Amino acid sequence: MALQRDDVLAVLKGIALPQGGDIVSAGMVRALNVDAGTVRFVLEIDPAQAEAMKAVQAEAEAAVKALEGADTVSVLMTGHTTPSAPPDLKPKGAAKPQGPQKIPGIDRIVAIASGKGGVGKSTVASNLAVALAAEGRRVGLLDADVYGPSQPRMLGVSGRPASPDGKTILPMRNHGVTMMSLGLMMREEEAVVWRGPMLMGALQQMLTQVQWGALDVLLVDLPPGTGDVQMTLAQKAEVTGAIVVSTPQDIALLDARKGIDMFQKLNVPLLGMIENMSTHVCSQCGHEEHVFGHGGVQAEAEKLGVPLLAEVPLAIEIRKAADGGAPIVVSNPQAPQSGAFRQIARTLIDGGNA
Repeated sequence: MALQRDDVLAVLKGIALPQGGDIVSAGMVRALNVDAGTVRFVLEIDPAQAEAMKAVQAEAEAAVKALEGADTVSVLMTGHTTPSAPPDLKPKGAAKPQGPQKIPGIDRIVAIASGKGGVGKSTVASNLAVALAAEGRRVGLLDADVYGPSQPRMLGVSGRPASPDGKTILPMRNHGVTMMSLGLMMREEEAVVWRGPMLMGALQQMLTQVQWGALDVLLVDLPPGTGDVQMTLAQKAEVTGAIVVSTPQDIALLDARKGIDMFQKLNVPLLGMIENMSTHVCSQCGHEEHVFGHGGVQAEAEKLGVPLLAEVPLAIEIRKAADGGAPIVVSNPQAPQSGAFRQIARTLIDGGNA
């Protein structure tokens, strides 16, 4: 018989709290999802009790794992405060704000972003990662596009990451790139239906609990737009800079400008822009056509005073390589399209950003 939601709740009612009661009766179990042996839920706690609740989190995870039919169990902790009195706004000399932190072992973090979906951001991220690896850099790729994780397919990675101690996660590796993606934790056709706290918790876990090892650069493939994941990355980690990918058309540039404005507000340097699907050359007759217009990204980059890192053509070879699990930089390193990504990699290395 398949594992049911009520089975999980029943066992969680046996998890006692230090102050008395159990986690279910206290209303701490949120976003419980039971699907074909995969169990996920969030413990919503008082942040002041975070240390004490770690043991409760571990006990709850172990109890659910012991259930018959529970193949995978994921427990995240999140917290909010509800002050009963007005906050004390008096300055306190000893208090220091908790700013972005450096991730141990990772020299630089570069965000790959776009204002809207469908502009080829993830394709650029995977090709740039293998291009940097080909230039001799130690490269990691974090697929933070939680609603549409595509890097496992693009890098030809499958299987579920291991956790030798139940606390840290071993990332996957292919084409010289160390990679971690939420897509490796879920079935390919399964949707991620999460609210902000779960997204932020998942991103922090993938940043700090994955054994990345020593990396020269970690590329972070962000979801499109301006939301929780982007803000969490900028607020929790020291980000070297961001690269914004856009097609030349006006609609894409409208959203790209919003993404650029977001990074400026978050004090993340803009390393440059990439014009993707810049032009199309007919494979039959050689005619060149600017399907989405041309020059819009270059004009925007000049306006902002940042480099236009590359104009990447619209080419079926790039698409076929990505779908086949070997980015074109790997599958056909002599192709003109590969040269564009290798040039971006060299520009980032020469500028000290990779």
